[in-house]
Amino acid sequence: MIKELIIDSSPNGATIALLQDRQLVELHKEQITNNYTVGDIYLGRIKKIMPSLNAAFVDVGYEKDAFLHYLDLGPQVQSLLKLTKQVRSGGYQSKLLDNFKPEADINKGGKISDVLLKGALIPVQIAKEPISTKGPRLSSDLSIAGRYVVLVPFSEVISISKKIKSNTERTRLRKVVESIKPKHFGVIIRTVSEGKGVQELQKDLLDLISKWETFVTKLHGTEPSKKVLGEIGRTSTILRDILNPDFQHIYVNEQSMYEEVRSYIHEISPDLEGIVRLHKHKEPLFEHHGVDKQIKSTFGKTVNLAGGAYLVIEHTEALHVIDVNSGNRTANKENQEENAYQVNKEAAKEIARQLRLRDMGGIVVVDFIDMHKPTNRKELFDYLKAQMADDRAKHTILPPSKFGLIQITRQRVRPEMNIVTSEVCPACGGTGSIRPTVLLIDDIENNFNYILEEQNEKNITLCVHPYIEAYIKKGLYTRQMKWYFKYNQWIRIKSNPAYQITEFKFFSAKDEEIKL
Repeated sequence: MIKELIIDSSPNGATIALLQDRQLVELHKEQITNNYTVGDIYLGRIKKIMPSLNAAFVDVGYEKDAFLHYLDLGPQVQSLLKLTKQVRSGGYQSKLLDNFKPEADINKGGKISDVLLKGALIPVQIAKEPISTKGPRLSSDLSIAGRYVVLVPFSEVISISKKIKSNTERTRLRKVVESIKPKHFGVIIRTVSEGKGVQELQKDLLDLISKWETFVTKLHGTEPSKKVLGEIGRTSTILRDILNPDFQHIYVNEQSMYEEVRSYIHEISPDLEGIVRLHKHKEPLFEHHGVDKQIKSTFGKTVNLAGGAYLVIEHTEALHVIDVNSGNRTANKENQEENAYQVNKEAAKEIARQLRLRDMGGIVVVDFIDMHKPTNRKELFDYLKAQMADDRAKHTILPPSKFGLIQITRQRVRPEMNIVTSEVCPACGGTGSIRPTVLLIDDIENNFNYILEEQNEKNITLCVHPYIEAYIKKGLYTRQMKWYFKYNQWIRIKSNPAYQITEFKFFSAKDEEIKL
């Protein structure tokens, strides 16, 4: 299986596409304006205790207070509260926990009012980003994730990923970590640690200890509701969690992002540093690798399958519903059961991909085509589980109900990826009529007068449909040359086949769109 990562960087953030055998399977958007990332640690202030919910609402600077349930406090929350109080009062000078005396674990069936008080300060970690009208979901069971291990303060437990099956390897990893972990810290050993040496594990653990020391240092002076320790960027998080020798290429379209990614890979996996490539083609990165076309064909209410069948995907506040239809697929009347089985298998493969691609979370109900043979229903259920085995989000799949429905629950930690694929015609604005095409160049020049002379912009780029680009550049004395003499500066012309024939946009020297 060939894996590729395509990172399209822009001034507003980055869009990250994961391809397997050239097929888009995951799409992530990292926006600079998104201040709440899963893994960030804030110094929260308790705003309200809700005994009926056994939960508290916490101020972490978001417009709506974040939600902290009793079960998300973590057993060592009393130790965390004690450390916070001592550090902020200046009574605890050490950055590690060697000289710290942990408190007893809280009762799993206890009440939040016995642990937290209104107005109290508590470090909390973002467990779910703000979704829809809800604020962030929090946890005070802090952990700091690395590539090979996860550091858990106030614990002595060493946990090992269940995906590491070899008892010999599990014993080796446990002994290695026991010999290097600091006092009063627990460690979770991740799947990618399998086969790694002491040096690699120790380096990763030391990096995490350094982050903990930074957290303790900042905790002393951080204002309530402010961030104390930030998770690494979305791009680096994805690389940390999924990078393996199966990756063939990582393409980046911007120099600083290229250097950042290359530097990060050099730290976590130096042998893969050479797979990072800087995109230098004139064609946009996503267009060059066919990602744009896949996005347009994959998102939306209806998703077509190769054999003529299709999926209809509906979203509600409570759940997602996916209906499988055979479409115009030719069915053998004598073997409708086999036809239904083949369509359902094809649909199951695409559904597993759609859940990852759209990052659909919560409850998903799938209405497959009815099958009468129990063996076929069992095989479809097993096939769907196998297709979802690579999904990194926690999920549970229930066997088919007597109505033929399969229910899936999937972890939701950030808003669902939603891309509108239907477009309002930029030429007519949805009215069905456009300005005369003979006036197009006049419209462009009128905007030039405003942008270049009134706004005094320099080094701008005009982006148009390829036909219009050819018209502007045709002949010996081109219209582009005329503009050069008229405005006393060279205007770059760039084409984009996704534009409508009369659509045009202007971009500044920093490649930011100039809004008119």
